Amino acid sequence: MYTSLMEEELSMSNRPLRLAIVGGNRGGRFKQALDALADRLHLAAICDINDEVTGAWKEKYPWIETYSSYELMLLNPDIDAVFLASPMLMHAKQAIAALQAGKHVLSEVIAAHTLEDAWELVETVEKTGLTYMMAENYCFSRSNLAVKHLAEQGMFGEITYLEGGYFHELRSSVHKPDGSLTWRGDLHHTYNGLNYPTHSIGPISHWLGLNKDGGDRMKSMSTFTSNSRSLQAYYVEHFGKEHPASQPGYWKQGDSAVTNIVTENGVLITLRVDWTSVRPHNMRHYVVQGTEGAYLSKRHDHEDDLVWFKGRSMAKPDIVDEHEEVWEPLTRYQPEFDHPVWKKWEGEAQSFRHGGGDFFVLEEFVSSIQERRRPLVDVYDAVTWSSIFPLSMQSQASSGQPVAFPDFRKNGVKSR
Repeated sequence: MYTSLMEEELSMSNRPLRLAIVGGNRGGRFKQALDALADRLHLAAICDINDEVTGAWKEKYPWIETYSSYELMLLNPDIDAVFLASPMLMHAKQAIAALQAGKHVLSEVIAAHTLEDAWELVETVEKTGLTYMMAENYCFSRSNLAVKHLAEQGMFGEITYLEGGYFHELRSSVHKPDGSLTWRGDLHHTYNGLNYPTHSIGPISHWLGLNKDGGDRMKSMSTFTSNSRSLQAYYVEHFGKEHPASQPGYWKQGDSAVTNIVTENGVLITLRVDWTSVRPHNMRHYVVQGTEGAYLSKRHDHEDDLVWFKGRSMAKPDIVDEHEEVWEPLTRYQPEFDHPVWKKWEGEAQSFRHGGGDFFVLEEFVSSIQERRRPLVDVYDAVTWSSIFPLSMQSQASSGQPVAFPDFRKNGVKSR
């Protein structure tokens, strides 16, 4: 069996990876990346319950197989890997089924919404030996990669505090035209906690080197949520006062959720998620504070990402006191401190959404399989970051009491 697996991997390294996409609407934003990686990635199939969606894919890629049944698609031996762009609460079960069917898995965020599913996902990856990666594209934007490289070079000194936030007004995405709920709506109707954590924690985790051999790890967390107001007001405005979603108490999720995390080494991390309050979109909100430097991400396109480095970021004498410390644009340290991954693929990545992230998640997935190595966002990252979802519900329900993070690597499946 081991020899057979090695032979299969060797064969795969010499031909394009045959990929099936599950969820044609969300998966559609990766068409540009699929085309850019066509010499290494072959689109083999699309799976969606909507025939119009699969039909549109068939028009652009006439050779692909189309499926409305996920289970039937997994029986196809000509598919090497699946990309899960399906609704969030389906990711874990679909990933486990794909791995058990012998397929590598790239999954949209989050990886799992229960601890039980997270443990089963780890166990299945360990048993099958197949590649699992979570497609957290915020880890791969140019600026976030640059901050990672600056941290790796020790430019911030010892990092003591970080912030990560995701502020994106998505009220129109919680419902269908008739007012019924989408998966995002189901989240806000059913749960109350930090319900979309990985855009916030993913880059931070990479900057700190969390969850890696010999490194730091998240120890405990506390979560608090605000009152829920935005979606009720939105439904009153668009669907009338009598609609069930216009009634007090219908929406469980608070407008804003804040989670405070402490690591084993005493680093403090603050996360905030809000995608229903009325405000302009902040694609990235990050703060890094170290003993030798700091970083502030820009709030909108008319600002700069800012950095400060002790003894290096000094004011010009003709402006203010030459001994005064000042913020500098991050661009002043680019391309010198651009991450090697960005430098390698800059020509391809710079035209892609999310600062190049939509290209890198597919490129890194293919490379990790062909090079037979762990992806940069492996299953342990995926389940640890995603576990903030269920742990936050537990903490919020107990008035913010701290809860401990499972150690998905150290504890092992048998001692969970």
